[in-house]
Amino acid sequence: MRKQHGFLNVILKRFVRANRMPAVHSPLILPLSKLGWQESGQALNAFKRTKHGGVGLWGALLAKAALCLLFFALALSAQAAVREVSVIGLTVGDLDRELMFFTNTLPFEMVSISEGSGREQDALLGLSDVKLRVAMLKLGDERITLTEHLGSKGRPIPPDSQSYDHWFQHIAIVVRDMDKAYEQLRQHKVKHVSTAPQTLPVWNKGAAGIKAFYFRDPEDHVLEIIFFPPGKGDPKWQRSRRREEADSVDRGESASSRRRLQDPLFLGIDHTALVVSDTDKSLAFYRDLLGFRVAGESENFGVEQEHLNQVFGARLRITALRAERGPGIEFLEYISPPGGRALPENAKANDLIFWHTDLLADEINGLASRLHDRGTRFVSAPCVRLRGDSSDSVDRVMLRDPDGHALELIRQPGPALSAAVTSGNRLSNR
Repeated sequence: MRKQHGFLNVILKRFVRANRMPAVHSPLILPLSKLGWQESGQALNAFKRTKHGGVGLWGALLAKAALCLLFFALALSAQAAVREVSVIGLTVGDLDRELMFFTNTLPFEMVSISEGSGREQDALLGLSDVKLRVAMLKLGDERITLTEHLGSKGRPIPPDSQSYDHWFQHIAIVVRDMDKAYEQLRQHKVKHVSTAPQTLPVWNKGAAGIKAFYFRDPEDHVLEIIFFPPGKGDPKWQRSRRREEADSVDRGESASSRRRLQDPLFLGIDHTALVVSDTDKSLAFYRDLLGFRVAGESENFGVEQEHLNQVFGARLRITALRAERGPGIEFLEYISPPGGRALPENAKANDLIFWHTDLLADEINGLASRLHDRGTRFVSAPCVRLRGDSSDSVDRVMLRDPDGHALELIRQPGPALSAAVTSGNRLSNR
């Protein structure tokens, strides 16, 4: 995309110089990578204002052609961008045990249980004779999947995994009250990663006052509970949920359901965090190729960070990314200590370190092709097409980011992307 932008900018600038037009490349014409629809309109108006300034017919045609190419490139860029971070998936060894944990120790609600098999699943996951059992769970507005491979079981999470290993990933669950949430987890005797909940210090302007605690599920997937003080995090976490209780009364829900909706302790999923080896390299992938925007940055270190991650001398560069909708994606780059291990080359989709994040986009084929041309590693062959429950086909492809974290790109025709694209669409519901 950057080469295309540079080419178009060269055309425009040469046209300007050849016809001695007033300069419109700055501030009216920005680099195309930063040019939006409104700014493109301003550039077009700038050309219109010069039409009586001695520009010949061929010059005017060249300008129009260049602007048409510009709009076309913008349209492709907008269409290819990821619109939503959707479902976040964990691979599990024993689905029933994990369901007990997520719906009892944690208050996730069951949405569906599905099964899947066949050539389509084999192709998507890069495996043979796939037989899946998948549970869809929700917490607040966000959803996760727990996927058990019934046929060929993968390897467990390495017992010596550290928070700075490059395969590390977790989900951050927002809580209304950290002390109460931590006490509930203690009562269920969860396995600690953090020594206790940590409050980030005042000097850390981007994260001051945020409280966090890492722990493990029964199969050693790392999870986080996080509390955002006023003025921090997504504003949705600050809003009262009492209106939802009133809505539930109108829907005739039970008293127990209404009690759960009244000031719930666990609110939803804010983001999934990934350890990356090089933030700039990951930004070139997520921001420049997939269309994410940077929502925040900080550098975290000190005794609180050491106790949170259980890593002595931890110093992290943290970068928060957002799409238009859905949870965020957060980079964790360990400036120190060194020695984080890369994802093993033979890691497969049935291994328990295999998380995946569903990304919804308007167009998949061209995006997958561009990613392939940039050397992106694919779990599945590009442009896998699976038949959903509806008559509309859904294009999907599973790939890896620069550090091996798995992403599933999904294209769903129609406006209701997040409603139509779920694991229930791609697997047979029981």
